[in-house]
Amino acid sequence: MARPPRKTIITCAVTGSIHTPSMSPHLPVTASEIADAALGAAEAGAAIVHLHARNPEDGRPDQSPEAFLPFLQVIKQRSDVVVNITTGGAPTMTIEERMQPAAVYRPEVASLNMGSMNFSFAPMLERFEGKLKHQWERDYLGNKDIIFRNTFGDIEKLLTTLGANGTRFEFECYDTAHLYNLKYFHDRGLVKGPLFIQTVFGLMGGIGTHPDDVMHMKRTADRLFGDNYRWSVLGAGRSQMPVAAMAAAMGGHVRVGMEDSLWAGPGKLAESSAEQVRLVRKILEGLGLEIATPDEAREILTLKGTDDLGF
Repeated sequence: MARPPRKTIITCAVTGSIHTPSMSPHLPVTASEIADAALGAAEAGAAIVHLHARNPEDGRPDQSPEAFLPFLQVIKQRSDVVVNITTGGAPTMTIEERMQPAAVYRPEVASLNMGSMNFSFAPMLERFEGKLKHQWERDYLGNKDIIFRNTFGDIEKLLTTLGANGTRFEFECYDTAHLYNLKYFHDRGLVKGPLFIQTVFGLMGGIGTHPDDVMHMKRTADRLFGDNYRWSVLGAGRSQMPVAAMAAAMGGHVRVGMEDSLWAGPGKLAESSAEQVRLVRKILEGLGLEIATPDEAREILTLKGTDDLGF
């Protein structure tokens, strides 16, 4: 008997802290825009939506729980999509600020960055210098002294605090060392499989986007975790679709969305994260893969479901 097609999870990150509102008129900023973007991505085929919040006045990243609640409630009322709340926030925030929304709202999934790293958005400033409307955008993008802090103590605090609520994690790994950091916590019993590992390619300060980089991260994760993890990829900027295509062909899941890339093709701004979901869905279905529904994603990742959410 032929084996049924493997189901591929599409995660969509609809907004975030890396891009700023002046870079694209399509980046969602207000609570209603973020809710609509998440719902559109779900309708297009995303099983998981990864969410940040912003100040509606100037688009500045906002990690207060109050900023999340309006769009979380709308998404839950109108969709069964899996909600993934960021604990990354912005690299300039403290770990206490970053963890608050997920601690309050107890989502099925929260992101968790697996190591400290240099962070710089300077190339973006060079590209968009004349288009930025707010001073905070210029200051943020031009800062070459950002260290995105994710110490072992920070990671343990997130794991124990959020894990106690039944929240599982999207482990964001920007380089090989982050996989080894995750192995440390796995060996200590602070995380249990199946691990949902999101390998991130193409952000300045992390690993690159060459196919050898993708293969290296996959081989390392295979060696460290065997069959006790689920692999997904995030390619930044113009590498979003090529990295997704390569990983999907290798058995991986994929993440797209306007947090990671503003583009839908060379020189063409994406009009929504849903547009990117539709593009990657064409790639997956062209490879003969089936797209996971939210409930299938819950089963693949052993999530707790929606009965114990705080929103």
